[in-house]
Amino acid sequence: MAKGGKRKIGAGDVASNRQASYRYELLDRLEAGMVLRGTEVKALRDGGATMKDSYATITDGEVWLHNLHIPPYQPASRENHPPERDRKLLLHRREIDRIVGRIAEKGWTLVPTRIYFSDGRAKVELALARGKDRFDKRETIKTREMKRDMDRQLRDAGR
Repeated sequence: MAKGGKRKIGAGDVASNRQASYRYELLDRLEAGMVLRGTEVKALRDGGATMKDSYATITDGEVWLHNLHIPPYQPASRENHPPERDRKLLLHRREIDRIVGRIAEKGWTLVPTRIYFSDGRAKVELALARGKDRFDKRETIKTREMKRDMDRQLRDAGR
């Protein structure tokens, strides 16, 4: 019988985009800082951020994160932030130039994979990714199920 409840995210992560590895082939990863308001930081520490459909774009030489849902912070009733606002990401100029060169190629996109705190500052991990075909998605499911079956057989053989 399967265990109930919500699946856990990685240690130290505030939120993770588990769908990203299923939808995309993740190739190059990089870390970026986020420009946040005070209530957003507190809400992130409480947890509950959702980044399933979030994506990053480069506009006028700046990297922006879209569709990241950070829920309102309950104790700050009047001074709260809009939950789905676009957030600016902080990267070095040469990193942005390198990303622009890679995204210019056909089929590449910039996908956020997880949010975490490093030295008290909120960070987002971005991945340069290429969309998977339907065949690739089926192959991913197949290998995952084979690995699960092998682990189950090894565990049962040890009993």
